[in-house]
Amino acid sequence: MTLSGVGRLDARSAGLGAIAGVLAAGVALGVGQFVAGLTGASGSPVVVVGELQIDFTPSWLKNFAITEFGADDKLVLVTGIVVVLGAFAALVGAAATRRMAYGMAGIAVFAAVGLTAAATRPDATVASLLPTLAATASAVAVLHLLIPLARPPAPRAEPATGEPETAEPKGAPRRSFLAAGAAAAGIGAGAGLAGRLLTERGSVASAQKSLRIPRPAVTTQALPPGVDLNIPGLAPFVTPNAKFYRVDTALVLPQVDPSSWQLRIHGMVNREITLTFDQLIKRPLIEDYITLCCVSNPVDGPYIGNAKWLGASLAALLKEAGIKAGADQLLCTSVDGFTSGTPVQTVMDGRDALLAVAMNGRPLPIAHGFPARMVVPGLYGYVSATKWVTDIEVTTFAGNFAYWAQRGWSQRAPIKTECRIDVPNGLKEIKAGRTAVAGVAWAQHKGVEAVEVRVDRGPWQEARLAAVPGLDTWRQWVWEWDATTGGHVLEARATDKTGYTQTSALAPPEPDGATGYPMVSVPVR
Repeated sequence: MTLSGVGRLDARSAGLGAIAGVLAAGVALGVGQFVAGLTGASGSPVVVVGELQIDFTPSWLKNFAITEFGADDKLVLVTGIVVVLGAFAALVGAAATRRMAYGMAGIAVFAAVGLTAAATRPDATVASLLPTLAATASAVAVLHLLIPLARPPAPRAEPATGEPETAEPKGAPRRSFLAAGAAAAGIGAGAGLAGRLLTERGSVASAQKSLRIPRPAVTTQALPPGVDLNIPGLAPFVTPNAKFYRVDTALVLPQVDPSSWQLRIHGMVNREITLTFDQLIKRPLIEDYITLCCVSNPVDGPYIGNAKWLGASLAALLKEAGIKAGADQLLCTSVDGFTSGTPVQTVMDGRDALLAVAMNGRPLPIAHGFPARMVVPGLYGYVSATKWVTDIEVTTFAGNFAYWAQRGWSQRAPIKTECRIDVPNGLKEIKAGRTAVAGVAWAQHKGVEAVEVRVDRGPWQEARLAAVPGLDTWRQWVWEWDATTGGHVLEARATDKTGYTQTSALAPPEPDGATGYPMVSVPVR
């Protein structure tokens, strides 16, 4: 055989080995998903690795992902993990055609990463390790099946022609490889589908849809006339549930059955309290319109929304527990281990700090914390709005650092007075003449006093404000502009009822919220 022939065989074997590696990875992911669904483990190998990656993501990269991909940031993360895993698996498979030990070493790396990620989850149990262990075993089995078929057949003898004879008819190993590869692909796909069905079986969607929430003991006042300016393109006063922003660290939505949910209040209290969901909804429920805002919201950004929330008073529960002197933080923990730190003083100062169970007249959506979450007006979500909350430890800021505080974000994060321009949005030309410039402004628990608009850095012009039911919601505004042809830059600023006016100084979201004027470039014809 010529050297070029040997090279072609080696290249072909390496290519088949790469395919074998990818198939082994596919089967591993499918089996891991199946075992996760079967055992009720917190997630498949991809999920736990993704959650670990989220934990170590620097603030600048987190903000980039949220800004560029929005609600799809988690899909992008998972896709990236799968792509990297596929490339790694191809290299492992190609290496295994030279020596099986290389392939086993690559799988060992996969196992080490998966087991480390699973074991370090806040809610980890022994069952959390099973999906990765099963995935590893299946990858080993597939490589041992496919790699021998990817290698060139061993020569039998050297005939007179000088070409070696092989033990099998020409093409037989390739046909065997294709058949075994197809079987492996089928097993991986079937296991993954079965795992997904098992996971969906554990969904609490039916419980969420069938839940009946009692009427509020304290109802919010009827919305005053003129609360919604009804301008096309302007965010409505009440954000529909389906359009309410979602920013959290959960790759897989926690499925918490109300029948098993409990909230424990403990720490620096006189009396520890454990509350079931039935006990929670039997307490006097308060209804209020409250605007929530994510600290990652950039200037003029979309991560803010207003809803009518229904829930029990968190302050009343804390009074029953009895807060000890010196306590200044509520360390609130989600069922998936996420923590937020909420100032005790803010919760106890009379605002409607809620353990919310309903949103816009319906039980909480699963993506927004079903069956119960915190809603505290006036604070960015990462210190006030823990979803799927199950534990509240009354403690101190000095003694405990919540999830994002550990990563350098501010421990106390009051929402900054800000505004946003919704229309015109600058994406298309508008006609010269009278046109509405409109948006929303917010200064939760302070209230919006005024909004001003300027064109091309000219004098500030006061906008007309819509009505609001209270201090804790955003407020629509509009200014009538006599637009002239050409390109123009619109800016806006809000002033709250304490007299503070939104700053023009540009600052990124970290460590305690973005600042600056919203700005829109508008072409006028």
